[in-house]
Amino acid sequence: MNDRKFDYEVGDIVTLKKQHPCGSKEWEILRVGADFRLKCMGCGHQVMLARRLVEKNTRDLKKNA
Repeated sequence: MNDRKFDYEVGDIVTLKKQHPCGSKEWEILRVGADFRLKCMGCGHQVMLARRLVEKNTRDLKKNA
């Protein structure tokens, strides 16, 4: 179980457990709230996901400097 709490902010790169069909596991956060808008770093596809799904499936978070 993922017990770490991440501080999600727009512009951060989140690594998820499952990969996108294009092969990338990294997503850029475009919107934070009850739902997250994420953009695939591999192909640029954008999706909206519920906050709890993103929190549950996060492996790593890279802060945008």
